[in-house]
Amino acid sequence: MGLSRMFGGVFWVVGLVALLLLGGDLHPVKAGDIVHDDKVAPKKPGCENEFVLVKVQTWVDGQENIEFVGVGARFGKKIVSKEKNANQTRLSLSNPRDCCSPPKTMLTGDVVMVDRGHCKFTAKANNAEAAGASAILIINNQKELYKMVCEPDETDLDIKIPAIMLPQDAGSTLEKMLMNSSAVSVQLYSPRRPLVDIAEVFLWLMAVGTISCASYWSAWSAREAAIEQDKLMKDDDDGEIVTGKVTGGTGVIEISTMSAVLFVVIASCFLIVLYKLMSSWFLELLVVLFCIGGIEGLQTCLVALLSRWFRDFGNTYVKVPFFGAVSYLAVAVSPFCIAFAVLWAVKRNVSFAWIGQDILGIALIITVLQIVRIPNLKVGTVLLGCAFLYDIFWVFVSKKLFHESVMIVVARGDKSGEDGIPMLLKIPRMFDPWGGYSIIGFGDILLPGLLIAFSLRYDWLANKNLRAGYFLWGMLAYGLGLLVTYVALNLMDGHGQPALLYIVPFTLGTFLTLGRKRGDLKVLWMQGEPDRPCQHVRLHSGGNKSDEEK
Repeated sequence: MGLSRMFGGVFWVVGLVALLLLGGDLHPVKAGDIVHDDKVAPKKPGCENEFVLVKVQTWVDGQENIEFVGVGARFGKKIVSKEKNANQTRLSLSNPRDCCSPPKTMLTGDVVMVDRGHCKFTAKANNAEAAGASAILIINNQKELYKMVCEPDETDLDIKIPAIMLPQDAGSTLEKMLMNSSAVSVQLYSPRRPLVDIAEVFLWLMAVGTISCASYWSAWSAREAAIEQDKLMKDDDDGEIVTGKVTGGTGVIEISTMSAVLFVVIASCFLIVLYKLMSSWFLELLVVLFCIGGIEGLQTCLVALLSRWFRDFGNTYVKVPFFGAVSYLAVAVSPFCIAFAVLWAVKRNVSFAWIGQDILGIALIITVLQIVRIPNLKVGTVLLGCAFLYDIFWVFVSKKLFHESVMIVVARGDKSGEDGIPMLLKIPRMFDPWGGYSIIGFGDILLPGLLIAFSLRYDWLANKNLRAGYFLWGMLAYGLGLLVTYVALNLMDGHGQPALLYIVPFTLGTFLTLGRKRGDLKVLWMQGEPDRPCQHVRLHSGGNKSDEEK
């Protein structure tokens, strides 16, 4: 027994509901969403640039200052990709501010800042170019970036200066700089992002490795429990028939079809609460809950690992007030787990804090996959099917209801003033000039992991090798689905992608196809474990009936 008696319901709130909240992989650049569907404005001569993110580095009175991120327009001169080739140029305000008419003063060589609205983007750029500006920064009237395109009937598109859109908050900051200082200059360049960053490779390995470790632990526990139960039935001198389905030990929670549906409903409600109440104090509460779950998960994993070498301490218990019987090994490792989680919480904003967050998160996911199980493929299909719809709804459909993607806003922590909630794994993008993190939500690992762990338990109880079983193919399907997610992420201009949109069809499709082809689908769907002949009993799903050995 560990600290779960103390944490009880709090642990399961973190371990079950919060883990499902995040299913979308998010773009690492904190530049805001890039909106606008430009399919109605196809490329044409003079308006055929690719949309690129642009760094806008500022200097105030000769001192380097804030760096902003904008997006280049479809029209205008292409922006240089290397910083060494970008000139440091004076910034000035347009007069009139919207630049819909020629500026009243010449802007020879300046980068001019103008407000969005009242006329076409190309008209602003033409007026700025005519006044001698070297580039134009158009400030959006919203916090998002906007893809500036040309109207279908436009012809005056021979624009020879770069045009960049900046979000509203960047414009406000730049205006204050201009008002409060004697000189503000900017440098514009668009460094190229690598097609694949090593961070995505490591994140893929972390996700696959976490499910593999949890699956083997779960299958080992189930097999040991089955062997122990067989021994008990064999040694039953009274001839008493023992019935019941193997659960792999005490403390195991099996998900039912109804609880799988309710799980997703409750998670949706919790996500709305997070979206509405997201603030700095609420994020602090989530950090506390995550630490509680992380402590429990880390302690459970360490006790299970160390008990292989320190069996006496692992099997010897001491009665502790409020906790009951606790093993000496659990008592020994608990202070370390608590100190580790507290240290991460205090230092979570430093550059290397992601390491502690990932350790706590992986330990929590492995523990949940060890304790929470699906009994058969039917429940797994319902759970993953609901999660599939959940992911799509809260990433894509919620934009129509809330005017922004609820899941992405919550994951990014837009309303909290920090880098997002901690219920995700993340790795800094090492070779990306834009920085940021590659991240994956806990739900993208936990939910497919429940199905894959079930498959390995089935394989071991059915004495199937890797090739003839389902675990290997399930892992390959999960890895391929996650890989396709990252491909889609790069193809979709970095927009958040619901990973379960790709993972669920790969994993469920593999299990259903293989099960039907091998003739195991009925057993997998309803029973969830093979018929296991033993000296006294043949186990059946449900645990209410048994056939005595003839």
